[in-house]
Amino acid sequence: MRIWLNDTMTDADEASVSALDHGLTVGDGVFEAVKTVEGVPFALTLHLERMRRSAAGLGLPAPHTDLVRRACAAVIDAEPHPLGRLRITFTAGRGPLGSMRFAAPGAPTLVVAHEGYEPRPDTTAAITVPWTRNERGALAGLKTTSYAENVLALARAREAGASEAIFPNTAGLLCEGTGSNVFVVVGGDILTPPLSSGCLAGITRALVVAWSGAREVDLPLEVLREADEIFLTSTTRDVQALHRVDDREVSDAPGPVTARLMSEFTERSSADRDPRPAMVG
Repeated sequence: MRIWLNDTMTDADEASVSALDHGLTVGDGVFEAVKTVEGVPFALTLHLERMRRSAAGLGLPAPHTDLVRRACAAVIDAEPHPLGRLRITFTAGRGPLGSMRFAAPGAPTLVVAHEGYEPRPDTTAAITVPWTRNERGALAGLKTTSYAENVLALARAREAGASEAIFPNTAGLLCEGTGSNVFVVVGGDILTPPLSSGCLAGITRALVVAWSGAREVDLPLEVLREADEIFLTSTTRDVQALHRVDDREVSDAPGPVTARLMSEFTERSSADRDPRPAMVG
């Protein structure tokens, strides 16, 4: 695989990042995953804006947008896929072994890679986990490389024959999946937790809210046992129905509302590969 490291293309097996990179030693970094279709990134502008917000939230310098765009184009050209995922990783660079950064920070590290993946099925299963998202934590709403909690939750989901794990927040309210946002349909209304719940400001989430008129409301975790329809949104899932949550079978998934949103999202995202902030504001 060919990847972009800092300011140049290189073979992945030959790429060299410091063993003291703070992204490696303490997870001091941010990232984005961007879908590509026939070599064209989807919503890259929105992803890069979120990356800048995440970096600012960690106190990191803003990634150089033009450089990142050039890196994305280079790895897509070097590693073409009909359906692909760009992974853009941006870390604090070399740092001490502890959590403190150097008083005079060095250059950050930028890694961009592109891989193919298979289209997701229309439905999947999820479980809830007993661990909570801290909606008042320093990392709430930031897309950081500190993902070990998600690794553990996904491992539990896989053991249960599911592809996603769903977290409550510290107040016991519905929050998010490890890499997805959660929507429910109740009495015809499309509902999703607000950003104040601690969930990530998902790019696909924002587009679905804007395009569907979904309402952002606090929801008890128990809504997953009662909702007429449940679906996930994410970069690689787009809109994906849940046919099972824990031991509850959600009948006739995808339901009529979810099926309509799946079709609408495919149509609108195909028509506009780079939706702008005003469209999701």
